[in-house]
Amino acid sequence: MPFQRRSTGATKPYWAVPWLAQLSERNPLTMSRWVLLWMTVGAAGGLFAALYWNVLELLTHALEVFTGPVLLFIMPLAGLLIGLVIYWLGNPGEIAVIVDNIHFQGGRLDMRRNPAMILSSLLSIASGGSAGPEAPLVQVTGSVGTWLGDRWQLQGENLRTMSLVGMASGFTALFGAPLGGAMFALEILHHQHVAEYYEAVLPAIVASCASYIVFAGITHLGLAPTWEFPQYNLDQIDDFALAILYGAIGAAAGWLLITIFRLCDQFFARLGGPIYVRTTIAGLGLGAIATLFPLTRFFGHHELSVVITTEFTATALLALACAKMAAISITVTGGWRGGFIIPIFFTGTCIGKAIALLVPGVNPVLAMICTMAGMNAAVTRTPVSTAILLAKLTGVSTLTPVLFASLIGFFLAPKVPLIASQLKTNREELAHP
Repeated sequence: MPFQRRSTGATKPYWAVPWLAQLSERNPLTMSRWVLLWMTVGAAGGLFAALYWNVLELLTHALEVFTGPVLLFIMPLAGLLIGLVIYWLGNPGEIAVIVDNIHFQGGRLDMRRNPAMILSSLLSIASGGSAGPEAPLVQVTGSVGTWLGDRWQLQGENLRTMSLVGMASGFTALFGAPLGGAMFALEILHHQHVAEYYEAVLPAIVASCASYIVFAGITHLGLAPTWEFPQYNLDQIDDFALAILYGAIGAAAGWLLITIFRLCDQFFARLGGPIYVRTTIAGLGLGAIATLFPLTRFFGHHELSVVITTEFTATALLALACAKMAAISITVTGGWRGGFIIPIFFTGTCIGKAIALLVPGVNPVLAMICTMAGMNAAVTRTPVSTAILLAKLTGVSTLTPVLFASLIGFFLAPKVPLIASQLKTNREELAHP
């Protein structure tokens, strides 16, 4: 559909200087001024993501020196600070709020939530919560897209598209995969449809490319695979059957994570008092888990490489996976801020490697990556982008078995998703028959 803007009585676009407007009218190319808008939003998202990442790295290096039983004091203290930030600055919401706003608020994401989200998420992630920076990045970059859309006096689907463009730039900066980040921003909005807001596909990809260049240029991250998996080559047709099996195992792990998550949510829902009570208790639980299982601390960006390169027993890996699922659930339901995508990848890696140890002759790389794909697709409902992201993050060139596993994880997921706002409501069904 053609882009529309609010009428202001002016003959030229609000944002364009006269000579640029005249030039665009005589432009013989497919490229239009909208491409410049998408690139602007993407570049802004990449710049913020780079600044956020650098601050996060500094804080993490300062806090990672605390290990062992002292975490039983440090983590509750961090939880108290997180709760006080939210108590004073307001609740920034979670990924479910973002999804809900995209559906029902015309795609409008509120920038007033950003200070609380930035501060609380930096404390949560740097102190060792099992949640990654994807949720804060998406919230802030998506709201930047909304803000710029307002400045350019956009409305309707155009404004929603700008918010989605901003979200895509945030995902891309974290994962270093423009196509995967763009698709993930669109897929995560629904529990059944891969990309219902199809008009935002190209804008999201363009913005993701701009975000990737800016973020990589500043941080030098995302240029190479994030994790050094041994190379896997597809040699036999039986690997597809194994990929489907690993995807089913990943889906079962997703069911277990969702169950633990809901039990933790029920527990914290029964607690009374201000938010900082819940975040402090969550910190105590996270400190206890991290004391027993040090690799569960932090969101898994570096810890996943340790799992790949270190010798573990199958029992130790399965115990670590269960501990990580508990840590993810306590982090998110306990009021700490962050996302759970990379923590899910960490959990899937542990389970996949355990399978390879229990079944002699199994290719461990195929087992780990396909289990990661099946589990993430089951929890987040993002089958296509999960496969694309894992191809980039792991450096594995053979994508097809991973896609099989991701689709199986998606189709074997529970009917009611973990992110409840992915579900269609009657109000939305009436609006989109």
